[in-house]
Amino acid sequence: MKGDARSATPGHHPLLDLPREDLDLIGELVLHSGSLKDLATVYGVSYPTIRLRLDKVIERLRGVLEGRAPDPLAELLASLVERGELSVTGARAVRDLVRDERATR
Repeated sequence: MKGDARSATPGHHPLLDLPREDLDLIGELVLHSGSLKDLATVYGVSYPTIRLRLDKVIERLRGVLEGRAPDPLAELLASLVERGELSVTGARAVRDLVRDERATR
């Protein structure tokens, strides 16, 4: 990644536009040498849950880099999974259904 080429403002790092909980997750990931298994243990969740959480961080960062607003549905689904109110499989099914519906319109 090119530092200033992908940053919106010179001297401003795009990671600083992420929510604090995303920065905390990134910090823990680095401290655990990139091990998602270890990260899942630290957060007390399953590997698929931490993988989904990291995917959301990646998506948010891509959005920051591209100047896009967060997807409210994806944010809601990720939050429900994190709280244990929806399974990862259920969240993916809802996401895919909504995407298919949007594509057919």
